[in-house]
Amino acid sequence: MKVIQHSAQTLQTALVSDHQGLAKVYREYTKEERRLLEEGFHPGEPGSLFQPITVHSDSDWIPAHPEEPQDFESFYRDHYRKTPNASHNTIYIQTIGSFGEAGVQTDQYVEWLRQYSQAFFYGLSVKLLPAVTVAETGCSFRVNSNTHNLQILTGDLLRFLGNKKPKDAFCIVGITMIDLYPKDSWNFVFGQASLSMGMGVFSFARYDDSFYSRNYAGRLRKRLQLKQGDYSVFDRYYTPPISSTPLLRSCKTMTHEIGHMFGIRHCQWLNCIMQGSNHLEESDRRPLDFCPICLRKLQVSVGFKIGERYKVKKRFHRKQYNITKIIW
Repeated sequence: MKVIQHSAQTLQTALVSDHQGLAKVYREYTKEERRLLEEGFHPGEPGSLFQPITVHSDSDWIPAHPEEPQDFESFYRDHYRKTPNASHNTIYIQTIGSFGEAGVQTDQYVEWLRQYSQAFFYGLSVKLLPAVTVAETGCSFRVNSNTHNLQILTGDLLRFLGNKKPKDAFCIVGITMIDLYPKDSWNFVFGQASLSMGMGVFSFARYDDSFYSRNYAGRLRKRLQLKQGDYSVFDRYYTPPISSTPLLRSCKTMTHEIGHMFGIRHCQWLNCIMQGSNHLEESDRRPLDFCPICLRKLQVSVGFKIGERYKVKKRFHRKQYNITKIIW
């Protein structure tokens, strides 16, 4: 295992910037907010909220995908990043297909995701669009030749979301419990997004611990001769039960991918929800919140008070204690 440890000076420059104007804006934070952010200069110390990044193998994201680190100044000066405004200040969540057995538990699961995102992206509105079936999307689909489960095509889903995107949307996010693929030559993909269009679609199917087992209930027991346009294969198709583990992983995916919609790139500074991940083990190591550098990127985009955001998140977790005592 390798620990990526930056110097306090490097982290300070990444957060505050050497540019006088940006440093001046930083000093406008309250003393308490600066104290919180500056805990990140000494990650891993006793009582610190923040930890350094650990790389466990060459298959982890950072060694497999070398990227230029994005400090606050480079984020701020990125002309292509999207910023919410009075006319586009709502995050929409669109569920696609079944989320387990229909009923109260499914409704609670999706509403919990909405409430979690509402607290996480404090200052913006997060709304659920009416659920749609796979058939309503008009997407292409196939059976995966390795895992023998049904998959739906991401490009078709993005086109569907583009047509449904409300006028006041900052972004629209499609979520599904059905596996995804981006093109015929790919085995699968966890999700796909168009950042310029403010759209993304993500699957939670592989967040079930039994997904790769031969006993996974979503494996088709016989070869099907699929006919495009005949969506009856999705009638009563198995989707994983709602439990604390998929819920935790879903929260991480939602907030990570919506973070990209703001132009926040993969984090290489500290242990952070915006770290890239190549596999579930690496994803599970990520915390549920931003590091100070990525938090400042979100704050300048939305304009919330950092202290108020933490209070809202704390109230949310207290309210949802019966769930969060398991996963937080």
